[in-house]
Amino acid sequence: MMRTYSFLTVLLWSYMFHVIHMMPSQKRTNKHSHSEKITELSENDGKTLHRTKRGWMWNQFFLLEEYTGPDTQYVGKLHTDQDKGDGNLKYILTGDGAGSLFIIDENTGDIHAAKKLDREEKSLYVLRAKAIDRKTGRQVEPESEFIIKIHDINDNEPKFTKDMYTASVPEMSGVGTSVIQVTATDADDANYGNSAKVVYSILQGQPYFSVDPETGIIKTALPDMSRENREQYQVVIQAKDMGGQMGGLSGTTTVNITLTDVNDNPPRFPQRTYQFSSPESAPPGTPLGRIKANDPDVGENAEIEYSISSGDGSDMFDIVTDKDTQEGIITVKKHLDFENKVLYTLRVEATNAHPDPRFLQLGPFKDTALVKISIEDIDEPPMFSRPWYLIEVDEDAREGSIIGQVVAQDPDIAKNAIKYSVDRHTDLDRIFNIYSGNGSLFISKPLDREETPWHNITVIATEINNPKQSSQIPVFIRILDINDHAPEFANYYETIVCENAKAGQLIQTVSAIDKDQPPRGHKFFFELAPEFAVHPNFSIVDNKDNTAGILTRRNGYNRSKMSTYFLPIIIFDNDYPIQSSTGTLTIRVCACDSRGNMQSCSAEALLLPAGLSTGALVAILLCIIILLVLVVLFTALKRQRKKEPLIISKDDVRDNIVTYNDEGGGEEDTQAFDIGTLRNPEAREESKMRRDVIPETIFQIRRTAPLWENIDVQDFIHRRLKENDLDPAAPPYDSLATYAYEGNDSIANSLSSLESLTTEGNQDYEYLTDWGPRFKKLADMYGGEDSDRD
Repeated sequence: MMRTYSFLTVLLWSYMFHVIHMMPSQKRTNKHSHSEKITELSENDGKTLHRTKRGWMWNQFFLLEEYTGPDTQYVGKLHTDQDKGDGNLKYILTGDGAGSLFIIDENTGDIHAAKKLDREEKSLYVLRAKAIDRKTGRQVEPESEFIIKIHDINDNEPKFTKDMYTASVPEMSGVGTSVIQVTATDADDANYGNSAKVVYSILQGQPYFSVDPETGIIKTALPDMSRENREQYQVVIQAKDMGGQMGGLSGTTTVNITLTDVNDNPPRFPQRTYQFSSPESAPPGTPLGRIKANDPDVGENAEIEYSISSGDGSDMFDIVTDKDTQEGIITVKKHLDFENKVLYTLRVEATNAHPDPRFLQLGPFKDTALVKISIEDIDEPPMFSRPWYLIEVDEDAREGSIIGQVVAQDPDIAKNAIKYSVDRHTDLDRIFNIYSGNGSLFISKPLDREETPWHNITVIATEINNPKQSSQIPVFIRILDINDHAPEFANYYETIVCENAKAGQLIQTVSAIDKDQPPRGHKFFFELAPEFAVHPNFSIVDNKDNTAGILTRRNGYNRSKMSTYFLPIIIFDNDYPIQSSTGTLTIRVCACDSRGNMQSCSAEALLLPAGLSTGALVAILLCIIILLVLVVLFTALKRQRKKEPLIISKDDVRDNIVTYNDEGGGEEDTQAFDIGTLRNPEAREESKMRRDVIPETIFQIRRTAPLWENIDVQDFIHRRLKENDLDPAAPPYDSLATYAYEGNDSIANSLSSLESLTTEGNQDYEYLTDWGPRFKKLADMYGGEDSDRD
């Protein structure tokens, strides 16, 4: 059985402009408003089935955003043909905003918007509607979905993507050069009316810039804008919706535009002439001053290169660029000399380092200025005529010989006198000296090339008026060789000759050396001494290559008869004067085998018995050595026991030295010192034996005749000295017997202070003036009348 469902129309009631402008044509989900009866014949039972189609009649709902009326905004009405108007049906609304934004009257099906709606927040709502039988609780209609669209109104102004833009454009750009593009967006519906159609305009920045009304591209509007005149610009751009018509909303933004620099300005010197000065002692590289050419450009466009284009000082001075300040620094290039030139003129050129070809037609991008540099005079040290000196001198030059001269002079106008000296730190042995007045060097000590072939000394030149001004120069002295050394054997030769040697056999080759170094090299000659010119045993042959060969002159040698031969050989050199020396060659005779190999050179071996072996000989020698050692040890021990020191007492006083530091009045001044001590017979006769060693022989004490009574002191001392010299028991090593004798008389009498205490009153010292110049000081001290008072 087919059931038939009918769909009724859902009516939308809205405001007038909804009806006029926004109400679309009705759509029906079912094309039949009446019941359609379909009859089918079943194959099984043949029953007739009836189906009734039904559905919603609905429209799409439209609402205006931002509704501000006194009542809630009416959306529409839901209705079904099942509704008999008896209140038996209930309408239910679900979906987006149901119950909060959209409210339905469950009895009548009327839908209202409870709040203002914002299209920019949500432009489309999807809702679902139900019709339920209150009694049974079942749906009388299937759930149906419908849409509520929010119509846009112009309630949003255009907004730029940035509150402030920053842009730059090169100066001197042509009209229409793009600077930057600004963009504004409008939240209104671009598909509905002109609410979102934005138009750009410039409010501030004319006549320098313009803006494209549709794209928002800002462009230059004036030609040849110069950064040097104005660098920063602030442009205000407006964006207005509704296509720019009256009543449209608008927004603005600020664009800060900077003109970037281009190299359109050449450098220019602020003045035509510059003045500088420099002391003549300024070393190369010394900065003298700075000059600067002005360039309004910035960055690399303002980089300047300075150069000296001309002038008489172009080879004496230089100019470099300070990269930080773009200044030209003038520096000294060579040593200056006030006496040579006092004023230099330079023409300096300043050029842009990075010129722009687009602006070359504006003129040359360089400028020139004149620089004058005056030289100041200072007191300079002496200058030598050469940077160094080389002097050659023969090693046999005599002391005091002049070997060379150094010359220096004062470079100043005053031409002060110069004195010369040798730096003794470079000539510690003082071999050389110099005349201070003329700088001539001479020899102070003998020279020896073989000891020191070179001498490197330093000579100092000093101004006499100003010793602080001095300079020094190295002097290299080469000692030239003379032939003052005789040649000699190059080595010590150990020459042997076999007993079975044949006549004419070479037994030794000798060579020579010479400390001298002749310019043409060494040339030596060898020959036997004249007394051995015809030697019966050996001969010498000069090989003409500074060597000689020793040959045998007979067959066979006998070492038992002659074990060693001495062969004197004279060696000559070939220089002037010819030097020669005699060297003696020692030749030993040895036993050799048949091949000439040496076996033994000792002559004692011939005297030993034939049956005594080598081991036996060694044993005999060892025994002899041991016996000798034992004898030496025994003797040494015995001598040590004999000479054992016996000095034990501290009272061991041998001869004593008694010193009296009193000059006295001579031997006649007997009151100052009693010489009876020297004549004490007890002291003289007491001859003690030596107590430092054990005496081997007891010497008889010799007593001399009593000569001390009333004899002259000088004779007494001489006799005592003779006694000590002849006394075998006198101490030989560690005692000193001193006897001195002053003289017979003194014309000054006694000057001893020992007697001055016995004198009374003042003494007369006038006689001191008669003693000569040696006593003048003493006469002045004591000879005056007021000397005591003074």
